[in-house]
Amino acid sequence: MIPDFQTLMLPFLKCVSDGKEYKVRDVLERLATEFAVTNEERKELLSSGTQAIFDNRVGWAKTYLKKAGLLDSPSRAIVVITDLGRQVLSEGISRIDTRYLRRFPSYLEFQKASRKDNETEEEATDAENNMQTPEENLDKAYQRIRRSLASELLNRVIELSPAFFERLVVELLVRMGYGGSIKEAGKAVGKSGDEGIDGTIKEDKLGLDIIYIQAKRWKPGNVVGRPELQRFVGALAGQGAKKGIFITTSSFTKEALGYIPKNETKIVLIDGEQLAQLMIDYNLGCTTQQIYELKKLDSDYFGEE
Repeated sequence: MIPDFQTLMLPFLKCVSDGKEYKVRDVLERLATEFAVTNEERKELLSSGTQAIFDNRVGWAKTYLKKAGLLDSPSRAIVVITDLGRQVLSEGISRIDTRYLRRFPSYLEFQKASRKDNETEEEATDAENNMQTPEENLDKAYQRIRRSLASELLNRVIELSPAFFERLVVELLVRMGYGGSIKEAGKAVGKSGDEGIDGTIKEDKLGLDIIYIQAKRWKPGNVVGRPELQRFVGALAGQGAKKGIFITTSSFTKEALGYIPKNETKIVLIDGEQLAQLMIDYNLGCTTQQIYELKKLDSDYFGEE
């Protein structure tokens, strides 16, 4: 289990307790060993995919210790314990967290500077005692908004007419890089008339291969089972096709998800949840309301020649 950033504060300080200068990366590795963080856990990323969760938490542990005056950073990516930090360790404390850091004036100034004007003391304390880093809190809020939007999109898609749903499926696939233009791709949808096939689309803009589509606009309770996939595979075989996409607004049964055709046919399954997420990723049926840019200090800019 990956420790939270407050749990990492005291161990971080102890790692540099001898007064030598340490590379942050070396401290990170020592902490990973101390807390037995596995390779798989080391690879776990924030929802944004921009940074490893463990690295992010170690980074914030360092930031809070530095703001409290327990650590110093004489140069880029280098840390060293301060006299105040050594004094804290000499007290034999068992934990350093945001509550403990409030005894240091420099930390209080840091908190005051980062507090919103209309934020109450109680709200500030609750945010301060949160076990997650600011990026993790931001990611959580983003994921909540995204899940809510995905639910709205799926409900709206289920209400669409079959023809509109077919056009939506084609437009999504085109935005994902299939089929060339919507005009070219749309010609084939709903035209094949073959059992188990709702249409076809080019695999790429050059049309080197054809992908067959089955689209089921079903309500969530009406799940797609293995027999539907078998009929789809049979229809593909009848066309001499090897590739298909089965899209549904509902979901697939366990048997359907475990179904592997005996021949070389490859089928990609997209359920309602994934469909909604893809629509968000490719801006289909939704629009950007606000963009936030997460920035950090550019140490290279302030580096001396």
